[in-house]
Amino acid sequence: MTLTLSPRALMSLLANGPKAMDVLETAFDMGLLDALEPGPARLDALATRFGVRPLRLYKFLDCLESLGFLARDEPGDDIGATGYRAVPGLRDAVAAVVGPGAVERDRDRYPWRRLHGRLGASLRGEVSMSDDDFAWPPKTDAQTADFERSMAVGLTPVIEAVRRHADLLWPDRHRLLDVGGGDGTLAAHVLDTAPGLRADVYNLPAVAPLVAATRVARGHPERLGFVGGDFRTEPLPRGYDALSFVRVLHDWPNEVARRLVEQAYEALEPGGMLLICEEFRTPDRLAMQFFWSYFLIGVDNCVSRLREVEFYTKLLAEAGFERVAVLPGAWELVTAYKPASVG
Repeated sequence: MTLTLSPRALMSLLANGPKAMDVLETAFDMGLLDALEPGPARLDALATRFGVRPLRLYKFLDCLESLGFLARDEPGDDIGATGYRAVPGLRDAVAAVVGPGAVERDRDRYPWRRLHGRLGASLRGEVSMSDDDFAWPPKTDAQTADFERSMAVGLTPVIEAVRRHADLLWPDRHRLLDVGGGDGTLAAHVLDTAPGLRADVYNLPAVAPLVAATRVARGHPERLGFVGGDFRTEPLPRGYDALSFVRVLHDWPNEVARRLVEQAYEALEPGGMLLICEEFRTPDRLAMQFFWSYFLIGVDNCVSRLREVEFYTKLLAEAGFERVAVLPGAWELVTAYKPASVG
């Protein structure tokens, strides 16, 4: 089911956004989404199951339908016979937004309200995020640790993608360098599916205690390592036959992204693999990035530039990589290989 709204209808939903979120949270907390997604579910049966009044539930479900989340079949005068089915994946999507540990809940703790109602002034450069609000790059150990913990919350689609393609990615790899790899959460998930691999996280020295905690918690005491450094000012470490940039390159200008890919080519062993995973620009990804697009209006140092996947495939070819491929998934993975012999 595809919902196409006029600009006026969409604006009505946006104006009533807090009410829409109340509907979604209620449907999630009640367990109503678990009943609606398998479908079809009759109104009268739903009302009995959840102990609610049928007419009130009908209006509640109209709210969900208006958001494009339900298909409805109303056969006649008997309102109780009205059938409903939720769009596939609705429950998981709502859980990702309002459930325990949800990405959007984590984002809301950032001081976005500093810009709220002052966007015009911010666009003119009169209102900005201070370093105490949000420093980019992080300037203190506490800011660095807080940022990396936050980034780990949104790793689910990346983890799913690397698990899906584990048999293709890791069988011939021995040492992975995860550049800007946060607290090591992603690297630990990779190690779960790649018994012959050792992974090092390359990140600012302040992140070392976070990776140490992940190493213990995830049970990879000998295979998950840490290398401290700063790719803004230092070359990437060498001696690896796999290297990854996951949710890293989009935060930097084109020339920095290009330099990092070129450095990765130089750092990798012959035949080494480079893996890139970003929120490649699509209408859906741009919508899910709305918070950061809004929040970072007040932060000039962070580019936060969602690029089409073709930017990276072209960049990899220009840097000398071969066998450039885009692997499907909730988030696509881009893989490329340094030639086995470099003349």
